[in-house]
Amino acid sequence: MAKVLVVGGGGREHAIVHALSKSSKVSEIYAAPGNAGIAKLAMCVHIKDTDVEELVAFAKAETIDLVIVGPEASLACGITDALIKENILVFGPTKAAAQIESSKIFAKDIMLKYNIPTGRYTVFNQFEEANSFVQISPLPTVIKYDGLAAGKGVVVATTYTEAEAALKDMLLNDKFGHGRVIIEEYLQGPEFSFMCFVHNETVIPLEMAQDHKRAFDGDLGPNTGGMGAYSPLPFITQEDYDFALNEIMIPTAKAMVKEGVPFTGVLYGGLIKTKKGIRVIEFNCRFGDPETEVVLPRLKSDLYDVILAILNGETPTLEWDKEYSLGIVLASKGYPNHYEKGFVIENADTEEFYHMGTAIDDKGNLITNGGRVLFAVAKAETLEKANQKANELVNQVKCDALYHRSDIGAKAYKK
Repeated sequence: MAKVLVVGGGGREHAIVHALSKSSKVSEIYAAPGNAGIAKLAMCVHIKDTDVEELVAFAKAETIDLVIVGPEASLACGITDALIKENILVFGPTKAAAQIESSKIFAKDIMLKYNIPTGRYTVFNQFEEANSFVQISPLPTVIKYDGLAAGKGVVVATTYTEAEAALKDMLLNDKFGHGRVIIEEYLQGPEFSFMCFVHNETVIPLEMAQDHKRAFDGDLGPNTGGMGAYSPLPFITQEDYDFALNEIMIPTAKAMVKEGVPFTGVLYGGLIKTKKGIRVIEFNCRFGDPETEVVLPRLKSDLYDVILAILNGETPTLEWDKEYSLGIVLASKGYPNHYEKGFVIENADTEEFYHMGTAIDDKGNLITNGGRVLFAVAKAETLEKANQKANELVNQVKCDALYHRSDIGAKAYKK
């Protein structure tokens, strides 16, 4: 029987822990740092997900059999490299391979070199040059900070004033740190997420999902880390799927091997279906959040078995539930900007809720402890019914400090 450590403390990690809890091969699950919901399924350890030394020491002391890393920040810190040095089995890319997410320029350069379809782009490190270029570019235009920015380093500018403000934030004010920017052509079409389990050149596709980034119904308001998701996707044909797998995901895994930075873990393709075909918007180096929370509940196969098989160089076949899985984020009012914490939450104490940012106060109450707080997941035979069930779950929660979108998945069933 195996002991597994899941690094992270959000909804993604709650979904991973939940899937592992169903495995007949797993005896103990630890989460660092975990959260109030994860604590019902795993032993939460008070170690920050970026405290590499402490995490490695804990894994050694507890003779952990497998470490699964959730957050990109942990991977960018080199946790995988440190665990490998101690001969601890880990599912997650090395610091060098994690550049596919931690440096958008690294990712773009690989796509360009290996003919992986993506939008045209130009790199800048000086504000004046970047702003001069953007002022003569067609609108909308996409401006991306090169490094990690917790899902907030991308601005789709619809005016030149907006573009200039974004460039000032990224290149003059160092809003996300001191770095470079990419100015990229704007691609139109439905966006979707394609996660694959990867080990060197072995690529095992997961079911696709669609995230909803804007804060409010109708895709209005600021970009967030994601306000809801659903899986599978009615607008993706078999031809689309085959192209995404065979022309994007598999070639990218092979490219990483050729570049001397072989990838192990979850390779996440943020893709878009344009009139000219499917293109890459971005790559991530880990499980998506909130996509993981709607994809893993559909996985019938044993997650621990699957990951172990992949790490052993095997190619397991995954079994999937055919029902739609749809989830809605309950976020703190004010998110993704300023928000307050510590509000009591009632009626969210069921397994349909993955905890994203929660804690227990000194009176034993469940309280808000983040921007995105809870994720309500429902399954049904149609997307519309899954939406209705998820909204019913959300509406039963009592907490005046939360807001949510009600239209997750609606574009796909309201034609």
